[in-house]
Amino acid sequence: MAEKRLKAVTMKGKELDLLGPELKPGDRAPDFRCVVADLSVLTLGETPHKARLLSVVPSLDTPVCSIQTRRFAQELATLGDFVAAYTVSLDLPFAQKRFCAEAGIDNITNLSDVHDHSFGLNYGVEVEGLPFPILSRAIFVIDPSNTVTYAEYVPEIAQEPNYDAALAALKAAAGV
Repeated sequence: MAEKRLKAVTMKGKELDLLGPELKPGDRAPDFRCVVADLSVLTLGETPHKARLLSVVPSLDTPVCSIQTRRFAQELATLGDFVAAYTVSLDLPFAQKRFCAEAGIDNITNLSDVHDHSFGLNYGVEVEGLPFPILSRAIFVIDPSNTVTYAEYVPEIAQEPNYDAALAALKAAAGV
């Protein structure tokens, strides 16, 4: 059974528990199995061995998640092939693909954690206590050697993450 972190986040003021560990810089990045747009399953080991941004959102169909994904897509345009970026949610791959098509986003790969919730449980972002599962808002940067170099668990799910700190960590991990 996954570790439970009591009252780890809030959503519009309501305290919620998170399942899984709280990752910190220096930790080995846990593996995961997420579904991508073509309905295949992708693991951490199958991602490129370069600096990676994992932007975790509850649902792309909500305003703050949309803002977060669009902001990272815009900022990442300057980094090109030095990094790989992923948006992780429990949205179905079809909804993720529709969102990115409508938003004109093509530099972020969507990862759907619907397969076995391994991302949420291994990265400590699965929310417990709601009538349906969601992931808590978080940002992780992983370097080419699969070490976590940045981890932000946004304390209030309805708030945006610290973009500047995440992007600085991503650039540092990429050596740019």
